[in-house]
Amino acid sequence: MNRQFRRQQVRRDLSRRQFLGRSAAFAGAVALGPTILAACGGDDDDDASAGGRSLHVDNWPLYLDEESAALFEEQTGISLTYTTVVNDNNEYFATIQPSLSNGDKVEADIFVLTGWMAKRLIDLGWVDELPLADVPNASNLVDSLVNPAWDPTGKFSLPWQSGLTGIAYNRAAAGRELTSVEDLFDPEFSGKIGFLLEMNDSLGLVLRADGVDPESVTFEQAGPAFDRIEAAVSDGQIRQFTGNDYQDDLIAGNFVACVSWSGDVGQLALDEPDLAFVIPDEGGMIWSDTMLMPKGGENVEAAAEWMNFCYDPVNAARIAAYVGFLSPVTGVQEELRKSEETAAMADSEVMFPPASADVVAFNPDLDEEERAQFDDRWAEITTS
Repeated sequence: MNRQFRRQQVRRDLSRRQFLGRSAAFAGAVALGPTILAACGGDDDDDASAGGRSLHVDNWPLYLDEESAALFEEQTGISLTYTTVVNDNNEYFATIQPSLSNGDKVEADIFVLTGWMAKRLIDLGWVDELPLADVPNASNLVDSLVNPAWDPTGKFSLPWQSGLTGIAYNRAAAGRELTSVEDLFDPEFSGKIGFLLEMNDSLGLVLRADGVDPESVTFEQAGPAFDRIEAAVSDGQIRQFTGNDYQDDLIAGNFVACVSWSGDVGQLALDEPDLAFVIPDEGGMIWSDTMLMPKGGENVEAAAEWMNFCYDPVNAARIAAYVGFLSPVTGVQEELRKSEETAAMADSEVMFPPASADVVAFNPDLDEEERAQFDDRWAEITTS
């Protein structure tokens, strides 16, 4: 069966077998400190065959292996269009807002966005309830992700992957180990630092460096962190704010260091061994990306089959081995241990953080007005 599996990042090809063959080195180097991690990419496949059942999924780059996409099609007979068009939550929101605000449908049957954006879409009434009765494997969801803050009834979302926010850097270019948020403000790296457009991640790390809790921060408390980032933009310390495309700047050498997401750097480092990821001394951030169904979607049955497929522990383990993030499915660690190729990954502290890991979520209880204050201040900084 033909499959439309479009990848938009430029990456050297790396087969899953090659990736898994290096998993021992990957896991052995991964820890919640300065580490070297891993990378892979994919090519376009042929267009999806016409007719029959179909499903369109919009997701972030480097978030699914092609083997799982092919197996899903083979096992279900559903023609899958899988795109990696989500580069930043707000950017993607801007593409779907005109249609959904007008009551029109969007192309995707499922899109994957971060928890705080999921809450926004749920509050706006722009997503449908999930067909949970047709997703029996949803019972495999890890306890900590049941009825999350952004979806307290658990009716509208299922987590795709969780991850950690820390610092990615090029060890050769930096000339030393980077272990602190303060390294991002070191004049030695002026013009070579990247921050994420995602406010929760970038601001969250600086808040932690300032000793402010991102889980309960007020706009007033966040003021010094906002000012510090703004000053770093003004004096040229920060080169650019990016979405998921920060990966290209790391590889090209435009960034010596940047705010980043754990699993992405893990994949990139397979081809670029000087790349490293670290949870800074001041602590890191943790987040979850979640599957949502936009209002009025027609392929509900196919969406349920996709979610059920991905929540099977065997399939979830295959996906986790490729993406290197925190799987939302129980039993994944045990599945990884069953294969010599992936057993070492089961000990990865980035994929399975210990309870002692110093990571928190950006999850203050903000109303719309307060959230707008944060967003407006962030927009002033990132567009200056």
